[in-house]
Amino acid sequence: MAKYTGLEIAVIGLSGRFPEADSVQEFWENLLNAKDCISTFTTEEAREEGELEANLRHPNYVRSNAFMESKKYFDSEFFNYRPDEAELMDPQLRVYLQCCWEALEDSGYSKEAFQQKVGHFTSGTPNVSWNLHAILKNRAEGLVDDFTAYQLREVTFLGSRISYDFNLQGPAVFIQSACSSSLVAIHEACNSLLLGECSMALAGGVSINNHSRKGYIYQNGMINSQDGKCRPFDQDASGTVIGDGAGVVVLKRLKDALRDRDHIYAIVKGTGVNNDGNNKVGYSAPSVQGQRKAIEKAISMARIKRESISYIEAHGTGTKLGDPIEVEALNRVFGKERPNSCAMGSVKSNIGHLDTAAGVAGFIKTVLSLKHRQIPPSLHFKQANPEVNFDRGPLYVNAELKKWERNGTPLRAGVSSFGIGGTNAHVILEEAPEIKSSASEKKYKLLPIAAKTEEALNRNTTQLTDFLASNPNYKMADLAYTLQTGRVRFPHRRIVLCEGREDALRSFAASEWIGQTEATLREESQNIVFMFSGQGSQYIHMGRDLYNSEKSFRETVNECLQIAGKYTREDLLGILFPKESTTDDKDQKINHTEYAQPLLFTIEYALAKLLMAWGVQPNYLIGHSLGEYVAACISGVFTLEDALRLVVKRGQLMGSAERGSMLSIKISEEELKPFLEATDGIDLAVINSVSSL
Repeated sequence: MAKYTGLEIAVIGLSGRFPEADSVQEFWENLLNAKDCISTFTTEEAREEGELEANLRHPNYVRSNAFMESKKYFDSEFFNYRPDEAELMDPQLRVYLQCCWEALEDSGYSKEAFQQKVGHFTSGTPNVSWNLHAILKNRAEGLVDDFTAYQLREVTFLGSRISYDFNLQGPAVFIQSACSSSLVAIHEACNSLLLGECSMALAGGVSINNHSRKGYIYQNGMINSQDGKCRPFDQDASGTVIGDGAGVVVLKRLKDALRDRDHIYAIVKGTGVNNDGNNKVGYSAPSVQGQRKAIEKAISMARIKRESISYIEAHGTGTKLGDPIEVEALNRVFGKERPNSCAMGSVKSNIGHLDTAAGVAGFIKTVLSLKHRQIPPSLHFKQANPEVNFDRGPLYVNAELKKWERNGTPLRAGVSSFGIGGTNAHVILEEAPEIKSSASEKKYKLLPIAAKTEEALNRNTTQLTDFLASNPNYKMADLAYTLQTGRVRFPHRRIVLCEGREDALRSFAASEWIGQTEATLREESQNIVFMFSGQGSQYIHMGRDLYNSEKSFRETVNECLQIAGKYTREDLLGILFPKESTTDDKDQKINHTEYAQPLLFTIEYALAKLLMAWGVQPNYLIGHSLGEYVAACISGVFTLEDALRLVVKRGQLMGSAERGSMLSIKISEEELKPFLEATDGIDLAVINSVSSL
């Protein structure tokens, strides 16, 4: 069992869009398959993108880019933006909005479920060319007023804009520290959680370039690669390739996540952030001392032994200057012992350098590695850069897919991100604790699916079907709970009732829904009414299946019968569930008034409490005869103890009365009076309405 300091932060949700990966799952599959997602395109494709002819003719022009094809898509209506507003929005805001929504859903929470403060810490890349484009477009077409246009195109509003759209009421902070921005955002989110400023936090970053199939001119000694490949720590490394990407993580204090039984991907044990100052060659140069101190600060906060760290997700840009300095800083932290005991790699070899989103990309990769206990290969590594001193420490570049095994301690990793200008960030991650899943007593599962449009509803249904088909061991109770409590209630809905995965897949294939609506609903105008019947609806073994299968229902029934037992000597449970039963109603004790009334009350009360526990809250309560007592009790007119004492006594008094008979007729009182006057022994007992007696 891992030891915790009380400073741990749980990672409970992930979302990301990366080159050739529109989801975290695709991203992970690309990593496992050692896929290089940096694209190479033709001169004609670059020309169609608007590249300058002078650049295309330049001998050092490199036709490579790590772009996201899906960055051009945005459902403005879904996020309540007008099309003219969406046209002016920085593409980073459009992509990041979608990632935040997906990350919250992945965490099992919807924006409707927030009961406490949620913080938001984010970063983005300043986009001068988009600003100019948006200004000129708005001036030419007059889409919105200048003040609104400024807020939409300016990336520094990213933090507060998301918080406004999602009603996040914790701190909303935009962070800019160049390449380390998104990892610094994660660091700040962790601190905010530990300080109690928020109970949950979103953190991450985004960087989107305006163009896709445009390359760059290679310059010796600069950050861009000579051949369009990123080769961290390799002797042929010549730099990196700039790419598109976005990543968001949802964070929560570990003790709170364990209490709320959240799904936990991994744990943040410690973080460290600092700046080099001017103790280096130049402003944009890295510093061994600065990086070393940031890493040591994170390890110190984590309160772990540094030798327990078995993987480092490096900043790893593949530059001649940066790679040797990074390894030297790590060597000074870890020492010379344990050669080849700590793997290292860089996600930039797969997707290029995502600028402000680079840190969160490495963070998500490492979180997934811990979850799956696999270390993906770092690409293009054949022979170590001779300037990198691997012999002076425990590090080695992991060039092949590797199973990640424990060695006496939980799996632990470090993630580094170093920004131009010297802001260094390092995070220590640990594998999630093993949580025993609680077994569900429910035989049937409700799987609700919702969307804003019918087309989206069908798409969501298909995605859920595919998920179930590819995850045979997924717990259906967990799926049902999340779909019921962690999703926004959109107007287009359908519900599947199933016993298990195979039953659900069959229902999806046959389009068997137990409920479906396509109309726009105004939920605030709908009311839920609980109606309770009177005596006459009782029967033996009523509620037997629920009593056996639902713990809360069983406990409520037992509580009621225990209270009723104070006022009667009869075994009410035995009357309700007799071991031997007769088909003759007259011989069944449950049909005797003195037993029928407390048992009907018990079952109706327990049913109502079960529905309320499941989240079905009544707006109104109504009952007939005995049912009025149930409605009154639930609404707080009297306590359960008083209600049952009254119901038991009522049943005993009515049961001891002389037996008679009753007739109900549809006639007015005036029409009935002549018959009553002419007949002895008949009395008018109840007037239900002016025409019904």
